Amino acid sequence: MTDALRRAVETMRAVRERCVWTQGIDHRALIPYLIEESAELADAVEAGGRDDLREELGDLLWQVLFHAEIASRDAEDPFDIDDVAEGLIAKMVHRHPHVFGDETATTPEQVLVLWNAAKAEEKRARRSVLDGVSHRMPSLALAQKLAGKAEDAGLAPPASRPVASEAELGEELAALVAEARRRGFDAERALRENIRLTENRIRRAEAAREADLEG
Repeated sequence: MTDALRRAVETMRAVRERCVWTQGIDHRALIPYLIEESAELADAVEAGGRDDLREELGDLLWQVLFHAEIASRDAEDPFDIDDVAEGLIAKMVHRHPHVFGDETATTPEQVLVLWNAAKAEEKRARRSVLDGVSHRMPSLALAQKLAGKAEDAGLAPPASRPVASEAELGEELAALVAEARRRGFDAERALRENIRLTENRIRRAEAAREADLEG
């Protein structure tokens, strides 16, 4: 660990020990701050300058250090930032066999195949492609995530009008939202309900496939 990162860890520890507000915070209470800092980092990446990016990366790192410091004081199952880092290193080495092992990947597509194979091995206890998908994601990001999961489950994607660029896609999405408003529809609720329907279709497809295998 670099001297600066070690000092950041020590600063977090001192704050936890001496700040009465910080002493009363647990993992769950930190969630709103984690979400806010993640959003601010996304804003900095998309529209901020280099100073904004550096600052917001630091703010998000503080959240990681905060959670690790809280975890280090757990009476039953403590772990600290070094344990977090070691776990991360092990995961990334395992998921990059073309970098740290004997596999070869010369295209991004080949890298993704190796990544997914390593991840599937790590998560082999999971029964569904939906396991581990967070519903705290923004609805649009969750819908996009589920589109990939539906493909993994063998479901055909819904029909849609082709778009040629992200800018054109943004226009199409904005037009759909405007149309929803004009008709008195709740665009957010409509998408969330469609997400639930997609999850149900995925689970039915998985159940049918499992029944075929057992039969």
